Amino acid sequence: MPENPLPAQAMVNAPKPPLPLLITGIAGVAGYNAFHYFRERYPGQVIGTRRADNRRLTGEGVAACDIHDPVRLEELFQLHSFAAVLNAEGTCALRSCELDPPLAWRINVLGVANLLRLLPPTTRLIHLSIDLVFSGNGAGGYRENDPTDPVTVYGKTMRQAEQLVLDSHPAATVLRISLPMGISFNGHAGAIDWIQARFQANKPATLYYDEVRTPTYTDCLNRTIERILAAPNRADGPFSGLLHAGGTRQLSLYQIAQIVNRIGGYAPHLLIGCPRQAAGPVPPRAGNVTLNSSRLTARLGSAPFTPWPLDDGQVPTDRQWHHARQGGESPDLLANTLYRNPIYSGDAK
Repeated sequence: MPENPLPAQAMVNAPKPPLPLLITGIAGVAGYNAFHYFRERYPGQVIGTRRADNRRLTGEGVAACDIHDPVRLEELFQLHSFAAVLNAEGTCALRSCELDPPLAWRINVLGVANLLRLLPPTTRLIHLSIDLVFSGNGAGGYRENDPTDPVTVYGKTMRQAEQLVLDSHPAATVLRISLPMGISFNGHAGAIDWIQARFQANKPATLYYDEVRTPTYTDCLNRTIERILAAPNRADGPFSGLLHAGGTRQLSLYQIAQIVNRIGGYAPHLLIGCPRQAAGPVPPRAGNVTLNSSRLTARLGSAPFTPWPLDDGQVPTDRQWHHARQGGESPDLLANTLYRNPIYSGDAK
């Protein structure tokens, strides 16, 4: 089993991030898991925002606020005087972004501009971006200084947002992530969610052989974010600027679906694979957008992520791998090994 990169005791003794903390976009997988992680660690000192029309997402510390609404956003800042912000907001529905570019721009770009106007230089900021700022037409393994060339409206607006943060808040961290693997608010927001929902409903799921990502457990991502937030807030700080935060295992979307299918114990025939060119023109699909995260590892002084999935035995070896069963596969096994990192089971947070 891989070594725990961020042991529980290390997190107990680690410096605390500046508080109070604002986490935007808690309806998404990264934001939702971060919100609950930080709320448990720092009770009463973490506020999470959800869009005003998302009335199902309620609870202590949850605030209705559209990031592109400058008046409401300013009200929250005046009320709480945030010392740190994790910006996880963004609309990532590829088809919706292609069909309504102004909506994508309003949330992904204008929202970030609104947020930046409210931040004093002393506020610690992490802005989450995405691997889809790259086309993936090459061999992958993208580094921070590689030129971006997104093929989707989503990727293009996320690239614009990155530049806004880097230009206006030089002490901030722009963290490019890949697929965050964790539970979601509505059971539909994440990669695992969509695939599993199709299988649970006995419906086919079509995934691509040649769209390749570097997924991470949100359990690892949360701990990494905590360490970055606690770092010095200055332009020459160890985590200022652009950093890649992709996992250590490269997997195609088809392979990810194979893992969900087999570990969850679902019918193998429901999984269909095809090349991304077969997806049609809308939305266009990226190729190999795997991230090289060696810069982040060097600055942390240790590997921030275990592989996803943690168990090498859960990794497909061929395109028919998910047809074989060893017994014990179930949705519970999926929840305990794919949504959650088993290495942290029982850890005191």
